[in-house]
Amino acid sequence: MSEAVAQPETDELTMPKVLAALADPARLATVRTLARVGESCCGQIQLDAGLEVSKSTMSHHLRILREAGITHSRVEGARRMLTLRRDDLNARFPGLLDAVITPELAESL
Repeated sequence: MSEAVAQPETDELTMPKVLAALADPARLATVRTLARVGESCCGQIQLDAGLEVSKSTMSHHLRILREAGITHSRVEGARRMLTLRRDDLNARFPGLLDAVITPELAESL
């Protein structure tokens, strides 16, 4: 059984909050990694993204991404599973997610 985790509704997503969350290199690496691997648990996404930060720092980054509406978290037993809210972000800000997860495209902007 999984528990619900508080997250903003699609219509509550704001550009300033999303951009502020994506401005941090560790959070951007997390988003790009989630885009590549799909659903992942917190500890695994940290490894896959190559982030050498403490657990508390990683938890902080994941909270910022969740509260900005970039990721969706669900609790599954003792693990928290993460996915990108691609459909919600594309509905509110078409093309934004693709621009930030594709390094080549982001560099040309």
